[in-house]
Amino acid sequence: MAQTPRLAVGDKAPTFSLPDADGNTVKLSDFTGRKVIVYFYPAASTPGCTKQACDFRDSLAELNDAGLDVVGISPDKPEKLAKFRDAEGLTFPLLSDPEKKVLTAWGAFGEKSMYGKTVQGVIRSTFLVDEKGVVQAAQYNVKATGHVAKLRRDLSV
Repeated sequence: MAQTPRLAVGDKAPTFSLPDADGNTVKLSDFTGRKVIVYFYPAASTPGCTKQACDFRDSLAELNDAGLDVVGISPDKPEKLAKFRDAEGLTFPLLSDPEKKVLTAWGAFGEKSMYGKTVQGVIRSTFLVDEKGVVQAAQYNVKATGHVAKLRRDLSV
């Protein structure tokens, strides 16, 4: 299995147009003029992904006040995302990428190590995209727990 190409600071963020939990289309261009945190996670309603999503939810007011929007992307179908959003009270968009095209374009799907085995899967990743669509931070293999707090420290939020 080949390593998926990864994004780096200064790269133009790959565009996307994906359905949210309600089936509405959300595009990266919707965030032009604002900074956006785009994070990729393996599966809605799993323990680690729930912890990470709730950490973003609990930090959303401070992130928004600092001019940062948040978008989560996973391979889950919109119906599963809607259940996850409603169960956890999430107030930021969750986008569905079941074909994993956007995940792959951002380097967030590919070879990873899981329980000592090499597998193909979602690589938990977080990006900061500036007002012009340029990657300002690219973090791969982030931890579900404590990641949002570290991100806030890194961004001084």
